[in-house]
Amino acid sequence: MAWEMTPPTVMSEHGAKVALIFALTAERLSAYYEHGQWLTEAQGASLAAEWLARSKRSLALAERKQLSALSDQLARQMAASLSRQAGLHSVHEMMESLDPNYQSEIGQALMVECERLLDDERDDELDDDAAA
Repeated sequence: MAWEMTPPTVMSEHGAKVALIFALTAERLSAYYEHGQWLTEAQGASLAAEWLARSKRSLALAERKQLSALSDQLARQMAASLSRQAGLHSVHEMMESLDPNYQSEIGQALMVECERLLDDERDDELDDDAAA
């Protein structure tokens, strides 16, 4: 599971989290299509720590697990809604899109979806805090 995403040094914390969800989703789908198995939340959190370390960032374990869970949610939705061939094509585009020099409409659309997931999660947390 080697991915070579090197985020720009000016990437915001929010942008890094979105990119992390995207990369984890790509890894989850790749493992699913190659081996027929889903990565666990802990495996996703470990991959997140590795990616963050390469970009000289860090997040608490709870936050890495949260991002891992979001990537799992998106990966399973994609696998359930795409044919195997379309899923394999999407994974290929996502993995290629980990290179910032690679431009892909699929990759860009999925990055937007990753941002929506993160923003929805944050909004839900704010609603929960306001209700308490």
